[in-house]
Amino acid sequence: MLFPKKVKHRKHFTKRKNRAKEAVKHETRGVAVAFGSFGLKAMTYGRVTSNQIEAARKVMARYATKSGKVWIRIFPDMPFTQKPAEVKMGKGKGDPVGFVAEVRPGRIMFEIDGVENAVAAEALRKAGTKLPVKTKIVARL
Repeated sequence: MLFPKKVKHRKHFTKRKNRAKEAVKHETRGVAVAFGSFGLKAMTYGRVTSNQIEAARKVMARYATKSGKVWIRIFPDMPFTQKPAEVKMGKGKGDPVGFVAEVRPGRIMFEIDGVENAVAAEALRKAGTKLPVKTKIVARL
């Protein structure tokens, strides 16, 4: 699983975002396929955990076999916290549990190259099912 080597602050502020407003804001960086021939593009806003990124990577690598190369274009660098089950309200924020990557619409999350078009499309489709955002398969222009 991906996580940063070192973080400046153990706990981040919870960003109180309205998902309807976030859906309007599009990503400005990482919006073009840069490394591979095909990419998986996010169409909605969401927070992707390191476990979800790893699950998508595994499914792509397994389907693409040894000939294909996979690039991960997102990195989970924001910690999130969770309180234990059946704990009363108050008494602090909770302990850090894992890391998430904030993904806005337009972001290329994964890229693949070195396989046929049909194989690449199927690998990206399977990876998209592992993620909490709606996705679209795009090709290099």
